[in-house]
Amino acid sequence: MSFPYKTVLVLGATSGIGLALAEKLIENGSHVIAVGRRKENLDSFVSEHGKEKASSIQFDITDLSSIPSFVDSVIKHHPSLDSIILNSGIQRPLNFTHPKSIDLDVVGDEFSTNYLAPVHIIKAFLPFLQRQSAPTSLIFTTSGLALTPILRCGNYCASKAALHHLILVLREQLKGSNVKVVEILPPAVQTELHDAKHQPDIKDGGSIGMPLGEFTEECWEGLVAGKEAVPVGMMKGQWGWEEERSKRFGVMVKAMRGGGK
Repeated sequence: MSFPYKTVLVLGATSGIGLALAEKLIENGSHVIAVGRRKENLDSFVSEHGKEKASSIQFDITDLSSIPSFVDSVIKHHPSLDSIILNSGIQRPLNFTHPKSIDLDVVGDEFSTNYLAPVHIIKAFLPFLQRQSAPTSLIFTTSGLALTPILRCGNYCASKAALHHLILVLREQLKGSNVKVVEILPPAVQTELHDAKHQPDIKDGGSIGMPLGEFTEECWEGLVAGKEAVPVGMMKGQWGWEEERSKRFGVMVKAMRGGGK
């Protein structure tokens, strides 16, 4: 099997998982529209791969009010768009044993990046995707911490849990349509997510977790296989009980629909 989508918008493509997936997509024949805040990284990406295979847009997805115009511009310049990878994410420490250390603006930025911005992106792009005659997809990068939180970054865990539950509902609502909803569930991966600048409580953050190349290959196998849920690495070990919980969600959906709701 091969990856079926040929024009892919990758949000959060300037480093880490987003950049690795963008490069994998190009390697396998897709044109990638890379989106992120760091212009120098975007320019380097396009320069490396060439304008026939890559293009870029500098955009901050936390500028929620600008998302509709951003989406309109993407659609205008890339009418063949058939897949969107929502990969942008940030992680910050949160310690309620020291309440004065908590910056609520940082909490808000984290939740906006990881949850609210994807909601706005979905709403803005869906009408376009639904109009297409061919299959399209929304592909989300969440986290294993959406299923099992850890103590040091509770807001991050909560934001990814919120996105995970939204994905379950979105997939059910779009069932039978031309829009496929896919969730990638990474374990900890060796990326900038754990950088010392924003998470000084972590030592040697870049060495935490699964090597990025190993993650990318395993993730790609799941995407090419057409899976709707792609747990990677140690997340495969947790996926059994999450599948059972998802089945319970399916039972609830049937019951609600049977009740006329």
